[in-house]
Amino acid sequence: MKLKFFAYPLAALLLASTAALAQSTDYLGTKAPKGAKVYLDGTAKSLHKNWKYWEGPRFSAEMPIKWPEVSDPVDGGTAISSNDPAAAGGKYGSADIVTKDEFRDFEAHVEFLIQKEGGNSGVYLQNRYEIQVLDGDYGTHGMAAVINEHLPTSEEYRGIGKWNAYDIQFRAARFVDGQLTEKARVTVFFNGVKIHDNVEIQQVWGGPNSGIDGGNDGGKGITDTPGGLKLQAEGHDVLYRNVWIKAVK
Repeated sequence: MKLKFFAYPLAALLLASTAALAQSTDYLGTKAPKGAKVYLDGTAKSLHKNWKYWEGPRFSAEMPIKWPEVSDPVDGGTAISSNDPAAAGGKYGSADIVTKDEFRDFEAHVEFLIQKEGGNSGVYLQNRYEIQVLDGDYGTHGMAAVINEHLPTSEEYRGIGKWNAYDIQFRAARFVDGQLTEKARVTVFFNGVKIHDNVEIQQVWGGPNSGIDGGNDGGKGITDTPGGLKLQAEGHDVLYRNVWIKAVK
């Protein structure tokens, strides 16, 4: 389904497209629209072609990327597991992966499956702002939250052993003469249901180990630097497949 951006303010953002998506149950296996690129199709080939480790201050892994290709437990085929050995014990930032391409405004589709209770990962927009992936927790630090800031408007997680999908529309922070004038905004659909509607994101959370600008003025010092889509390794069996991104100009 094509998702289209309009200039901010976004009072009428995606009226036709979002209404259709909100009613749809066909949110898995969504094909990349025209102009989008598939970054992860569940194969190691796509992983190594399109992703790299994020070499932040806690980075401790070594190339090549150790996220393994595994059997898709639901539909057959393959998926990529975030269970990198370097991240054992929840050591986020040690083996996170990020797209080689970097973005400002973009649309993205991400499918994930949590295999075990308490499974933890995360989807980071511009390698800054986290949309949480966490089994067993619903709150501002729980599943599908814009972490520490926005609670999802409804609980749409399908549970352990089932595929889920985020459809994300992201608008980067705006700057004039190097000064921040507008903070980043995001709309998120979770399994076809809108759970965040053009919400403003205040800062990067988690410190310097979490992503770009995390260590800059306590995460409040956002800079005008594009960033990739990052997937977090926390030593858990969280699988990913069908990740595509479309830059929006």
